Amino acid sequence: MTKIDFYTGSEDKLRTACQLSHKAMQNGLRVLLHVPDDELADKLDKLLWHYPPTAFIPHCRNHEAEAAGMPVVIGCDESFPHSELLISLHEECVSFFSRFERVIEIVGCDAEEAARGRLRFKHYRDRGYELGHTDLAKLHT
Repeated sequence: MTKIDFYTGSEDKLRTACQLSHKAMQNGLRVLLHVPDDELADKLDKLLWHYPPTAFIPHCRNHEAEAAGMPVVIGCDESFPHSELLISLHEECVSFFSRFERVIEIVGCDAEEAARGRLRFKHYRDRGYELGHTDLAKLHT
């Protein structure tokens, strides 16, 4: 069954997604960064070219030929080159999350986003998924 981890209190969700992708890649996991639209995919793509400043995260879009062998893939449709780790940057649960071994949900700091995050958490909990939680705000204090 899919394991779901919530990372709450993110001041910059795209940067958090990059950090978590880098960590997963270092641990040998392949990542699908899933975004709601091409505009956000473009922003994430540009950020990954410069993150971290002293290294490089090999990545591409999910529709590119090299996606099957790439450690980090960005997508905004339901075309998946693997089913290892999904990092979702959506405001609601994506319908296909259970196809992945692990899902990471990133929740920002503002009250509206926290409320949407709690709804996603409840959605998964009510269906019996194993849940984890990391409060990023507490890690930086």
